[in-house]
Amino acid sequence: MSGTSTGEQRSLAERLDALPFTRKHGKILGGSGIGWALDAMDVGLISFIIAALTQQWGIDKGQSGLIASVGFAGMAIGATLGGLLADRFGRRQVFAVTLLIYGVATGASALVGGIGLLLVLRFFVGLGLGAELPVASTYVSEFAPARIRGRLIVILEAFWAVGWTAAALIGYFVVPASENGWRWAFALGAVPAIYALVVRWGLPESPRWLAGRGRTAQAEAIVADFETAAGSRSRSAAEAAPAAVTEPAAAPVAVSTSGRLRALWSSEFRGRTLSIWVVWFCVNFAYYGAFIWIPSILVDAGFSLVRSFGFTLIITLAQLPGYAVAAWLIEVWGRRLTLSVFLVGSAASAIVFGTVHSETAIIASGMALSFFNLGAWGALYAVTPEIYPTSLRATGAGWAAGVGRIASIAAPLLVPVLLTAGGPGLTFTVFAVFFVVAAGAAWGLVDRRGTALDDR
Repeated sequence: MSGTSTGEQRSLAERLDALPFTRKHGKILGGSGIGWALDAMDVGLISFIIAALTQQWGIDKGQSGLIASVGFAGMAIGATLGGLLADRFGRRQVFAVTLLIYGVATGASALVGGIGLLLVLRFFVGLGLGAELPVASTYVSEFAPARIRGRLIVILEAFWAVGWTAAALIGYFVVPASENGWRWAFALGAVPAIYALVVRWGLPESPRWLAGRGRTAQAEAIVADFETAAGSRSRSAAEAAPAAVTEPAAAPVAVSTSGRLRALWSSEFRGRTLSIWVVWFCVNFAYYGAFIWIPSILVDAGFSLVRSFGFTLIITLAQLPGYAVAAWLIEVWGRRLTLSVFLVGSAASAIVFGTVHSETAIIASGMALSFFNLGAWGALYAVTPEIYPTSLRATGAGWAAGVGRIASIAAPLLVPVLLTAGGPGLTFTVFAVFFVVAAGAAWGLVDRRGTALDDR
């Protein structure tokens, strides 16, 4: 990371923060968001495919949980490796490679003839997916102007609802349509392999990362391009030039892989690292435990496969207004309050969903759970990259996501045990407890609403 002063980095950062939202920002957000939506489509599809394979292959709940969990095992490894690689090799490169890995593995899953090979491919799907999400949120946050950064990350996360809705539509119309419906669903998941090429060649690298690696000329060219698009090139460049001379130089927090890992637990960052790991762990456990199993739980409750998929589709649609409200509140209330309120709302909704039996109550409480839980996810993805400086931002976000994926491995395996022990009532009460713990841990995070990112 030698070869550039903190003054140069800060001047570039100030210029990025001073920009209005432009079409180039829209391209960054849209390009990353489409990849995000495709990720969600893949994760969402597996819940419908599991329900279909239960009927076609006669797999039991233990095998169903294993199919879901092995993907999350890949996600745990992918998230931790992806963050480290993105801090070393760049955000854009890792983003494209991860899309390619999971897109190819998903497409290949359409050809499997037994559970063994499906488990292997699901692991690789998770490997790519787990690496992509924290890298994408880091990437977008480093382009976003400070005053709207949180809102843009929530909008990025809102693409998850688009992808999950697409999965619900495919689950409703394609999976039950024929014996090979689930194979066609997997084939549609191969789209990211093609989209990876678009990402690789169509989006710029993060100028903050480039400046931190001493590649100041490339970073300057990208920022200048954004300024030109905003009509502010000459003014911003003139204002930024003195800063590069007068600001004192300071060493980055971490310059090596081992240094980044140690820095996460230094006196400056250990409190926020512990808090963000707890939040990620609890939210992953409750979210994946609930939403991976909702179609199967509804089938077990006596609803037909098609009807349970229809309910799930309606429930999924409530994600979008959840994101919309969170995107507005996160720049009004701040990160911590928004995150904790949506987590408490998730807890209350989970308790209700686990105890009701009528169709109307199931749909209403499921929509509330969808609304609050996905709004919380938006706030979580907004706050995570902000709590670390550029030199370890992707590493910090990746390891938080990786720890969370440990919970997403355990949840699908534990749900059958909880359902057997106490039915949906006990199961969703446990989820509610995890949401409440996450809401408390959120207050251990720093709140950077409206302030510049730390570019050390």
